[in-house]
Amino acid sequence: MNDTLLKVSDLSVEFRNGSTVNKAVSGVSWDIRRGETLAILGESGSGKSVSASAIMGLIDSPPGRITSGRAEFDGMDLLHLDDAERRRINGPRIAMIFQDPLAHLNPVYPIGWQVAESMRLHGVSPEEARRHTLELLERVGIRNAKARLKDYPHQFSGGQRQRIMIAMAIALKPDLLIADEPTTALDVTVQAQILDLLTELRRETGMAVLLITHDLGVVAQTADRVVVMKDGQVVERGDVREVFGAPAHPYTRQLLDAVPGKSRFRQPEAAGERLLEGRGVAKFYPISAGWFGRPVETLKALDGVDFDLHKGETLGIVGESGSGKSTLARTVLGLTRPTSGEIRWRGRNVAQMSAAELFEMRRNLQVVFQDPTASLNPRMSVAEIIAEPWAIHKGFLPRAQWKDRTVELLENVGLRAEHAERHPHQFSGGQRQRIAIARALALQPEVILCDEAVSALDVSVQAQVIDLLRKLQTQYALSYIFIAHDLPLVRDFADRILVMKQGKVVEEGTAQEIFERPREPYTMELIAASPDAVPRSESRWRSAQ
Repeated sequence: MNDTLLKVSDLSVEFRNGSTVNKAVSGVSWDIRRGETLAILGESGSGKSVSASAIMGLIDSPPGRITSGRAEFDGMDLLHLDDAERRRINGPRIAMIFQDPLAHLNPVYPIGWQVAESMRLHGVSPEEARRHTLELLERVGIRNAKARLKDYPHQFSGGQRQRIMIAMAIALKPDLLIADEPTTALDVTVQAQILDLLTELRRETGMAVLLITHDLGVVAQTADRVVVMKDGQVVERGDVREVFGAPAHPYTRQLLDAVPGKSRFRQPEAAGERLLEGRGVAKFYPISAGWFGRPVETLKALDGVDFDLHKGETLGIVGESGSGKSTLARTVLGLTRPTSGEIRWRGRNVAQMSAAELFEMRRNLQVVFQDPTASLNPRMSVAEIIAEPWAIHKGFLPRAQWKDRTVELLENVGLRAEHAERHPHQFSGGQRQRIAIARALALQPEVILCDEAVSALDVSVQAQVIDLLRKLQTQYALSYIFIAHDLPLVRDFADRILVMKQGKVVEEGTAQEIFERPREPYTMELIAASPDAVPRSESRWRSAQ
């Protein structure tokens, strides 16, 4: 019996920009069977998301154009459907969940209305749609679902919004669910919950799941088969255990070699000079007020946090969204004043510094943010971006030396002199992050705070940036505060680790102590939830076929 649900043959897609033609997908073929999870694995620009968009009829034309191929689904070619046929397929038979649910949920409608809309459009009565919406939201784990039907997307966490997207996708019981990077931006425990949910729904309904991702750990723990794409082409395919166990293509081996969490633990050297310290740092926010504006409830974003950072050290900070790690970063940078407690720079209380002292401290404490696209001014050239700190800190470097120093910094981060005259949009994500690092180095700081600085990057680019940070640390005797939700990455890079939960530090120790001898149940939960890029025959995610 042929159990193939969808067969894609010789798919090619190109995008035109004036006279320039970008072949995003070239002659791609694969199939997915009923009830299985097929992963399409590849880095940004590999063509994996374009392939899924072609199947769903989401290629914007112009500039996109499908130049060849077939996508056979239940006797139909999905690449050549008219609008009426497409409406009968998208939703009831094939559904899709996207990487960023906030961008795909309408901010002006309550989530109950939005989930019910997909059913109403396909003929379900309003009363039945509302009843089924409540069942779906409860099914995907939205607590107190009945009371939250009238809430808006911004009132939910990232994991909750992804659950709402899943509820919308499965509302009409599709045969195929396409999940495009569904867990990339989520904490490890929330990611595990979403993957558990998808596997459970697959087992209950018999739907197939097409998982599009660059996360090898997610593929290893959830997929039955994998297709590896590079530069718009399939370079390897097969059973996950076979491909991960004995990769045949150099690119697959390169991806597997770049996976963090396999290096030897860093052995911290004797503690150098203490640069930063926090003592009893607290930050409270009133979240509701009673009569006369008196706070009724208080959010304790930070609740008595202690930490130290020594010269030449990497301090890792891990925890889920809402744990307080980003609030701690803003407090360290002086962007947020603590409600109580002290942040000290070389023994001096930052809150008691003069404007001149604070200005000098900030020269020595630079930051690299998560999204370089948002943190680099698109109107400025790379040379202007790197030189901006010198314009602000007048007297640090004579203007006559700016050009030579810019070239030196670009070469230090693995870029070339000619890149100085380009603009951020002309670079890849990894290159933009290198530019952000070059800017952070411009003032020769002693500390660089990396706030999820590599979490949005592909695994091989991520490895390159981490190697760069290591090299720069040796070269400039830098100290890092490294905030991340990717535990294997922190394991490889940090000397010491703070584990935060609900505004408190629940555990602290060397990377080896935290990962080999965790004391707190929460730390154990985080480590257990982090997906391993080694397929297991009895995965807690993959269901038996």
